[in-house]
Amino acid sequence: MSGDSRCSPLSRRSFLQGAAAAVLLLPLATRRAVAFDSAPLPPQTVAALETSSFVYVCPLRRDGSESRCHGEVWYGWLDGAVVLTSAKGTWKARSAERGLDRARVWVGNYGRWKEMLGHNEAFRAGPSFDARVHARKDEALLNRLLASYEKKYPSEFPNWRERMRAGTTSGERVLLQYVPAPA
Repeated sequence: MSGDSRCSPLSRRSFLQGAAAAVLLLPLATRRAVAFDSAPLPPQTVAALETSSFVYVCPLRRDGSESRCHGEVWYGWLDGAVVLTSAKGTWKARSAERGLDRARVWVGNYGRWKEMLGHNEAFRAGPSFDARVHARKDEALLNRLLASYEKKYPSEFPNWRERMRAGTTSGERVLLQYVPAPA
């Protein structure tokens, strides 16, 4: 048995080769297991995200062009991402469900996008970034988002709190996370 290499203890060379492979492959494994890749944003965009009442979110088509939806929404700026809940039937939620995982986000309060006669395009003057959208089922993230809404929208949020919580839990609403996309 001592001459059978299949049963002998691991040689130093084999050990070092295996260890080197593990070290080289570890970043790939942890990248998938941990958070999503994120791109740094300009300081003025981050400042706007920390103070603004709204973002305007537009899902992008497969070819990268903007869809027709540019709605203004409540959001939380959590862990370097825009987080929001949306009714399952909205284009933001449906596009994410269909695998359209890119969006464009503008920051600021420029009034309602849909007007009686046409659309208000003023939001385009604000800071913006492209993002990857991820539908999340994360109760801790939902709780943090709702806590941020409590502070950010104190007069309006009490009317929405239970609808958002129950709807997200039941699947009638979707928790969406927009992570700034690397260029």
